[in-house]
Amino acid sequence: MTADTLATAAEPGARRRLLARVKGDPAYVGLLTLVAATAYAIIGLVKLATYRATTFDLVVVDQAVRNYANFRPPYIPVVAAWHGRPLDYLQIVDHFSPIYALLAPFYWVHDGPGSLIVAQALLFAAAIPFLWLFTRRVLGTAPAYLVAVAYALSWPVAQAIAFDAHEVMFVPVLTAIMIERYTAGRLLPAYLAMFGLLLVKEDMGLMVIGFGLYLLLTGDRFRGLCCAVIGVAGVVLTRGAIIPLLGGDSGDFWAYNHLGPDIPSAIVAMLKDPLETLLLPFSAEAKVDTLFLLAWPTLMLCLLSPLSVIALPHVLERMLSDRDMWWQADFQYNAFTVIILFCAGVDGLARLLRRLKRADDRTLKIAWATAVAAVALTLVPRFALDQLYHPDFYKGDEGKIAAASAAAAQVPDGALVEAVNSLGPALTSRATVLLWTAQPHDAPWIVADTARWEYPFGSADDQRAQVDALLTMGYTKVFERDGYVVLNRR
Repeated sequence: MTADTLATAAEPGARRRLLARVKGDPAYVGLLTLVAATAYAIIGLVKLATYRATTFDLVVVDQAVRNYANFRPPYIPVVAAWHGRPLDYLQIVDHFSPIYALLAPFYWVHDGPGSLIVAQALLFAAAIPFLWLFTRRVLGTAPAYLVAVAYALSWPVAQAIAFDAHEVMFVPVLTAIMIERYTAGRLLPAYLAMFGLLLVKEDMGLMVIGFGLYLLLTGDRFRGLCCAVIGVAGVVLTRGAIIPLLGGDSGDFWAYNHLGPDIPSAIVAMLKDPLETLLLPFSAEAKVDTLFLLAWPTLMLCLLSPLSVIALPHVLERMLSDRDMWWQADFQYNAFTVIILFCAGVDGLARLLRRLKRADDRTLKIAWATAVAAVALTLVPRFALDQLYHPDFYKGDEGKIAAASAAAAQVPDGALVEAVNSLGPALTSRATVLLWTAQPHDAPWIVADTARWEYPFGSADDQRAQVDALLTMGYTKVFERDGYVVLNRR
């Protein structure tokens, strides 16, 4: 509510009601944010407690943040062993995410992966007030609440919080601040949020380029050009200089071999066959499904707004790749752009109403926002938030939990241990965890699961064969229960 609106409220009673609503709005938005954060945290913490969290990537992030919390370089031995590199491998050369250092204070309160889950929940929910502010300014208060609810229930966020912890946790709040503060004319916090994105991941320069394109399209040409240049510099500097300089390989995540072995050759290939390049983002059913699911929560109106250009480079990075995981709706990748598309949907509706000369039609604004919230609600059963209202989710497999807990207890504090993907999170706060794979790493302790499918082995038979081989190489079986086998070599 603005001061002008308050001044026009003629009756004292109307003024009191208006003032009460102004004072109440922050409390209601704060309550919505708290409820969302609680729901997100519950899913992650239940999965952690019931041995459904995974080493990749919860242990990866845990090792980096624990080192930051202890004022050490962010070593991630679990990834180092996976790539066959020394155990003092740095997280910022795997993915350039120095922003993880901001989570160190959570480990000063509680040293364990549960802290990451809570921090991630708070960060995803922290985007809600900024989305609410943006929507209220464009459409009004009632639509702002409905759109905020739609984001809180959105499937990209649900999938991200259900898949352990990732650097994407920082992106919705940073993009929300960037868009909301820029459109409010508060440029300094907008640009600070934009620079913050460059510290999240080595490809976030693409999103900064997208922001620059948006500014160019809306007439802010000088700032747009500057942002685009900063985005390009961010990508080139992190991938081409920082990562190789610190011992990484920027080719680890090159996913465009169908276009060429490097960026110049890929660009040449795309220019040689522009029609094939245009069709590539739609070349698989999973890509089309994901693209539709990204736009559908706004009833496709995000496509009417230039704000959607901010998301375009990052979406194309995924859809042009040869890694089908990047295309899917099942993982965390879609949470990078979810706030951008909600803001674009809000702006798209406002632009459509202006074109129809119905810019002040409050009924249409509320109707659209209601439909957006309804769409988000209808998608809940298909994605991870569905778990919250199923009692079996909170129980898990009780026999597996008991056996896994007993197996983990066999590993002494401070040990180096190769553990199956689902058991690493239970050990990481007191041991150095490597992922148990078919390639031995000579750790004195090994925890296998010979009864269930486990990444990256696949079948349990493969693990049994590996256990049998290790028993001939000096390892001793010290525990076996419900498929869990603990080996030790003194």
